[in-house]
Amino acid sequence: MNGQLANRFTPYIFMAPAVLIMGIALLYPLGYMVYGSFREWNPSQNISETEFVGLKNYITLFFDAAFRESLAVTLIFAVTVVAAELFIGVGLALLLDRNIRGMSLLRTLFILPMMIAPVVVGLMWRYMYHPTVGTINRTLKSMGFEGVDWLGQHALASVIVADIWQWTPFIFILALAALQSLPRSALEAARIDGATAWQQIFYIKLPLMMPVLIVTALLRLIDAFKVLEVILVMTQGGPGLSTEILALRISRTATEFRELGVAAAMSNYLLILLLLLTLGMFVITRLQEKRAARLAKMVQEES
Repeated sequence: MNGQLANRFTPYIFMAPAVLIMGIALLYPLGYMVYGSFREWNPSQNISETEFVGLKNYITLFFDAAFRESLAVTLIFAVTVVAAELFIGVGLALLLDRNIRGMSLLRTLFILPMMIAPVVVGLMWRYMYHPTVGTINRTLKSMGFEGVDWLGQHALASVIVADIWQWTPFIFILALAALQSLPRSALEAARIDGATAWQQIFYIKLPLMMPVLIVTALLRLIDAFKVLEVILVMTQGGPGLSTEILALRISRTATEFRELGVAAAMSNYLLILLLLLTLGMFVITRLQEKRAARLAKMVQEES
């Protein structure tokens, strides 16, 4: 009996140090942030010296027009870049899922943008968008067109393009890996049945890839909500609040406005939004996994 109890609790004993470390490293800062969001807190104060204000910070943000605008900009930015990156990345993966000479070199070239530091990406695109000496406007003028104030009139679109350029390779690599892991028997059975290339893509490849694509989209969506360096370097959130996403708003609230309690409440709003998105994505992933399993089983039975 004692031996059975020892065997039963041995895994938990070995897991305990890791769980303790993770609890301290993750839960303590999170709890500190939640606690600070209920306080009237500025950087000159120790948190123990602050005044408890309850939900005041959350209510203030709820009726704050600048916060709502930053939230809207964040949603537009995140949804647009993830949708575009999925479309381009999956399209490239479908296009290059074949034996092509020099494929290894092509894959290396495709992943180079995501290896560059975000600050460098921001500086690079900022100079490319420069109204007088930027590469883009100089090219337009050489073709007889007028220059465009990219970071003025089209600031949000400009930072969206920069993010798409940097992170489409991430989608491409994962989509290509998902394609190459598909059961070849299913594709061969579709070819034997006379399915065209487009039919194979829409009825075989994409449905089987969907669980991987959903997880990939979730990872990119979470990361897009936290983008800071590229936008800070390119536009600093301007002009006005046109490119000020929540991560930048939180940073400014804590450092420039010196309102740590409000910044903590804003961070919690962002955390709640990301948790809801994550839960929704997990539910969709489970449904897609079941659908993909049924599809694979049907193809195997037919073959």
